[in-house]
Amino acid sequence: MDRDRFPVDEWRLVEKRFSLDDIGVTETIFALGNGYLGLRGNHPEGRHAQEHGTFINGLHEIFPIRHAEQAYGFAEVGQTIVNAPDAKVMRVYVDDEPLSFDVADVREYERALDMRTGVLTRRVRWVTPSGKDVLIEFDRMVSFEEKHLAIMRLTVTVLNSDAPVTVSCQLINRQDGEDVYGGRAPGRAGKAAFDPRKAEKISERVLQPQEYWQDGNRSALSYRVSESGMTVSLVADHLIDTENEYSARTSIEPDIAKNVFRIQAKAGVPVTVTKLVSYHTSRGVPARELVDRGRRTLDRVEAEGVQTQYDRQAEWMAAFWKRSDVVVGGHPDLQQATRWCLFQLAQAAARADGQGVPAKGVSGSGYSGHYFWDTEIYVLPFLIYSTPQWARNALRMRYVMLPDARKRAGQLNEAGALFPWRTINGEEASAYYAAGTAQYHINADVSFALGKYIRATGDDQFLYREGVDIAVETARLWATLGFWRFNEAGDPEVFHIHGVTGPDEYTTVVNDNLFTNVMARYNLRFAARVVTEMAAQAPEEYALMVDRLGLGVDEAAGWDAAAEAMHIPYSEGLGIHPQDAVFLEREVWDLESTPPDQRPLLLHFHPLVIYRYQVLKQADVVLALFLQGNHFTDEEKLADFEYYDPLTTGDSTLSAVVQAILAAEVGYQDLALEYFSQSIYVDLGDLHHNAADGVHVASAGGVWTALVAGFGGMRDHWGELSFDPRLPADWPSLSFPLQWRGTPLHITITANELTVVAEEGEPVLFSVRGVGYEVVGGATVTVPLDGQGPVLSGRPMLSDIGETLREDGTLLSASVPITTATSVIPVITGAVPTSEFAHREEHGNTGVDS
Repeated sequence: MDRDRFPVDEWRLVEKRFSLDDIGVTETIFALGNGYLGLRGNHPEGRHAQEHGTFINGLHEIFPIRHAEQAYGFAEVGQTIVNAPDAKVMRVYVDDEPLSFDVADVREYERALDMRTGVLTRRVRWVTPSGKDVLIEFDRMVSFEEKHLAIMRLTVTVLNSDAPVTVSCQLINRQDGEDVYGGRAPGRAGKAAFDPRKAEKISERVLQPQEYWQDGNRSALSYRVSESGMTVSLVADHLIDTENEYSARTSIEPDIAKNVFRIQAKAGVPVTVTKLVSYHTSRGVPARELVDRGRRTLDRVEAEGVQTQYDRQAEWMAAFWKRSDVVVGGHPDLQQATRWCLFQLAQAAARADGQGVPAKGVSGSGYSGHYFWDTEIYVLPFLIYSTPQWARNALRMRYVMLPDARKRAGQLNEAGALFPWRTINGEEASAYYAAGTAQYHINADVSFALGKYIRATGDDQFLYREGVDIAVETARLWATLGFWRFNEAGDPEVFHIHGVTGPDEYTTVVNDNLFTNVMARYNLRFAARVVTEMAAQAPEEYALMVDRLGLGVDEAAGWDAAAEAMHIPYSEGLGIHPQDAVFLEREVWDLESTPPDQRPLLLHFHPLVIYRYQVLKQADVVLALFLQGNHFTDEEKLADFEYYDPLTTGDSTLSAVVQAILAAEVGYQDLALEYFSQSIYVDLGDLHHNAADGVHVASAGGVWTALVAGFGGMRDHWGELSFDPRLPADWPSLSFPLQWRGTPLHITITANELTVVAEEGEPVLFSVRGVGYEVVGGATVTVPLDGQGPVLSGRPMLSDIGETLREDGTLLSASVPITTATSVIPVITGAVPTSEFAHREEHGNTGVDS
């Protein structure tokens, strides 16, 4: 980051200089949200924006997916997030001259996101062409306490002269139109460069006007979404506070409402205009009722007082940081970035309230506002250990989706339920099945998160009433998706899962993907254990579940048998776990020789080119080593990491956090810090050049995991809390809170010891490097540490493969795909073993270095 422009501040993200060069990125990193409502960090003037964005979790439009060639079971209906009516505009005119940053004489500028208060502020000193010295102070808040509320407050003071001042507040439907200053809405944007990570565009009108009106300084707009049928309302009130004389004028149309205040400002006498905004949405309630709800929200807020809302926000944030703050000793830059990431998780999940956590939260339109596996694997661990209620809400979203998931499993000729790879309304919205529907592992990811939540909280009530349905239905899918291989005696011997895609989307539709098999094994065992324990411990709930789900008497035993016999690929020759059944047969992509302008690979190479190589978009086997680490030895983890790390492009922002965790565990501590830095600055440094599309919420969640599980060494396999720290050499300390079965813990790690402080609650059992301890409420346990684990220098390299042979005797060698046409037949310049030549000929590559 440019530290002159964005100075280090442990509690604030501060911008000292305005720039149009990265306006989309700053809109993202200064966005506000509460999990339901999100306002991008657009300036109140409403000019110079990459995306004037206001997003509401779950507010979406649907459209038919048009496949080039249709086939049975392909996703048919797409979903994309809708840009809700924009209430952020509060334009300032002095002497009828507008503040416009591209031409304004700005003498002072500071914008700051204060993570202690959850408020965005901006302070500008502007000298007009006529010499008026104008101070403009602005703040914006999206309330965590009041889910449907946002507040914007603007104060204008002409410091050196009397002058006419105008404040024009507007509500604009940007989804279907454009304001007079340009900047088309996302749905009307022109053709952009290909990028599958961006939202779909809809050219037809999306928001159909319903009720709209002005009542004094209160304005209302409401709409029905054309095809999804959802409704949305926006009600805004405008309060003015000044000792100057002023007049007010209003106007209303279906797609724009204006409240304009004209003030005869005296020198040094401020004018404050406060805009209170309430958004409501529904999948079935008429727009008129939503308008009434908005009215009631504003009536209540005004009765309580505006300052009360700011005070409550500060109290809410103080409680959040008490149970969430991770403190990195001696590194204020990392501390700032860490808190920004944790704050993003609150903004994405806090008031999702039964909706999912979109991949971009409510900060942008990237990935069309869809929910992925990101939530369960990367976001829920933080929620579980800081605010379990938020995790419960997110898991309930999956429970509510079960009817659609059952239907989807049936479409693919499987039993049980199959959760959609990407969705908003519960239906599959992924048009590319190879890297979408084929990622069956999402079933296991959901069950894995469910198990983690239950073990960390002890919330058996949720498990017995709803969670068990998830466990059973996901296990049923694996039982029919997989199949048995029989031995010569005709007995079932090995359980295989074919035709799936793992987390690595550069390798698709394969047999026995290791990650999928390992996670499916967990899913099957978890479901079997849950129903067995229910039968013994909660017979009434068990009976209801059996009746509700039609559970067979032998189903749980069948799941256990399949789990025990699950095929886990392993290469004796290379001493590693192959990513899938044929992964090691492919050629190796030479990432070290791939030009930077050809990255990420998905934007420069056809999928078929990528699929032919050993190359990873993101950690796959390595992620399995972390999530199911109790099933792998230290030696296996090291060998697998050293093999796959040089093959991993990091083209996915989900990868670096996992690589950081495993690098720390196996001993590559400097490399772990390198990957951690890539993760923590994904958005703040725009490292993937797409931060303008919204916050990478999963990466932010992964930052917490990298700190707590990577450097803190925390694990919770099957409900056993343990620590094996890997504190970086130049970090004086690392501390973090954890909620464990209702008891708040605070862990501090230094080079020589680990300290656990327990607040009031039940005693907590934990282990440190295999030695068990117990801490009771109000007590402290300190454990001496002998070092911080193994230390390995450098990093694994492709060149380490050297003259490595596959098990069939063929040579592993790295190359980069030819990117320009040639009529020259490659000449073999060196001796090649016959088996190697035959292998290359079979795969269309007979040049040694081609």
